[in-house]
Amino acid sequence: MEAVAQSENTPIFQRIKDYLLSQIANGTWKEGDVIPSEQALVKQFGVSRMTVNRAVRELTAEQVLTRRQGSGTYVAQQKVQATLVEIRSIADEIRARGHAHRSSLQQLERGKASELLARQFDLPVGHPLFHSVIVHFENGVPIQVEDRWANPKLAPDYMEQDYASITPNEYLMRAAPLQDATYSIEALPAPRDIADMLAIDTRQPCLVLRRQTRSNGQVASLATMWHPGHRYQFAGSVGY
Repeated sequence: MEAVAQSENTPIFQRIKDYLLSQIANGTWKEGDVIPSEQALVKQFGVSRMTVNRAVRELTAEQVLTRRQGSGTYVAQQKVQATLVEIRSIADEIRARGHAHRSSLQQLERGKASELLARQFDLPVGHPLFHSVIVHFENGVPIQVEDRWANPKLAPDYMEQDYASITPNEYLMRAAPLQDATYSIEALPAPRDIADMLAIDTRQPCLVLRRQTRSNGQVASLATMWHPGHRYQFAGSVGY
């Protein structure tokens, strides 16, 4: 058994929790790996089944582990967290977690405003717009499909950016400094093309964030961002 520094006053169930957490943290057990059975942990630590069960039960409640009836206990897939209060580049959020970001440009085109887009942008039907679809990866795992329309009046160089090295958000923050934003979130099943880009099944729910940003009194962009629900969560706090 790998040693984990403990105080003599640390409860035994907490020592077991810390051991399990250390095995996950050092990569011995990765997401989706089965951990030793409770009986094996009882033998390893020389404690009661009740003590081991408490440690495993608490880690399951904390979403570190997940139990599958008749199969065992596994390392849970850790959900990526994004803030809603501050609009940040997804690349910055990923790097802030100490992880690697990369993106894959799926589509970059000049388009024209449909009736719906014209209303959303407050522009005439048929007005030119820029459109991009990008998949963002965290440590090689796809966590977001970003489908964005941009206003050429405020983002004239949108089509000339290298979206392998800069995100649309990073470019827009420079070209059209944020005035305000509105957003909505809902859970939706992934259409086939989105599911393929996120490497998930169409039956899996997605968290869909729709966000409109404004700059200088005009709508700068409309973005629809698809996130696999089992890998992602939104959080935020507001201070007064």
